[in-house]
Amino acid sequence: MDEKPMHYEANTQQSRWLRRGLLLSAAIAATGALIAAPAQAQPVLPGAGSSQPVVDQPATQAPFAPPNINIADGETVGVAQPIIITFKEPVTDRAAAERAIEVTSSTDAPGHFYWTGDKQVRWKPYEFWPANTAVTVVAGGTSSSFHIGDAFIASVDDNTKMITVTLNGEVVREMPTSLGKPGYETPNGTYIVGERLEKMTMDSSTYGVPITDPEGYKLEVEYATRLSNSGIFLHAAPWSVGQQGYSNASHGCLNVSTEDAKWFLENTRRGDAVIVTNTQGPTLSAGDGLGDWNA
Repeated sequence: MDEKPMHYEANTQQSRWLRRGLLLSAAIAATGALIAAPAQAQPVLPGAGSSQPVVDQPATQAPFAPPNINIADGETVGVAQPIIITFKEPVTDRAAAERAIEVTSSTDAPGHFYWTGDKQVRWKPYEFWPANTAVTVVAGGTSSSFHIGDAFIASVDDNTKMITVTLNGEVVREMPTSLGKPGYETPNGTYIVGERLEKMTMDSSTYGVPITDPEGYKLEVEYATRLSNSGIFLHAAPWSVGQQGYSNASHGCLNVSTEDAKWFLENTRRGDAVIVTNTQGPTLSAGDGLGDWNA
């Protein structure tokens, strides 16, 4: 495991998270437009995520009170973002609950439900969402219509110690990195971008290593993008720039230069994908909360 925050200062405002068309090179700027198909063109994805439309089917009575949906109405998220539905009371009939939830999208995206407990079910497509897709979720009196943005995917290879970022399939940035050193190896697998913090304090004691230990630390870092709930971040590490691209020196995080960390924070959104390969570590747990794609 790596660093978890004791406290943080979240200075990043969403208005500053400019989208790719403004921040990336002019060569790929034209790919930034969102495309929302007319509602009548949307295939219905009920239950297990069939892409076939349902015609003249009456709505199923929901066996639950209006739940919480993790994606806000009108929000834009990345291609790896699962839909998370949290209920007010435990659900005893999961099959009935699934039948009462409807997911529609402007581009076919067959998928499936999976439960993380009696009060939470998640839904995601079998593969990443198609880029620039409109999605609507209706669940027992709660609904949300949101967008899937551009396909922003960061591929991290421990063999080369490089992060290659693609936007809709085109390489837009390469960043040297230093991953977890022996004993603190960064887990392999697909991560989902979570919160982004301009400043935060990392404290090794939050995962059992006292700050007085030779491996202990408590320091403020800049431009930290959360990749796992278990404490993996991509963040600025000016102290390891000489090792980035050559050797591993972190406690599990992805160390990059301040310039690269700032760029990454400003160009990602919640739900973007980070894929880590070729480390000596285990696979990120599917139950991490941001590790859904590793099931």
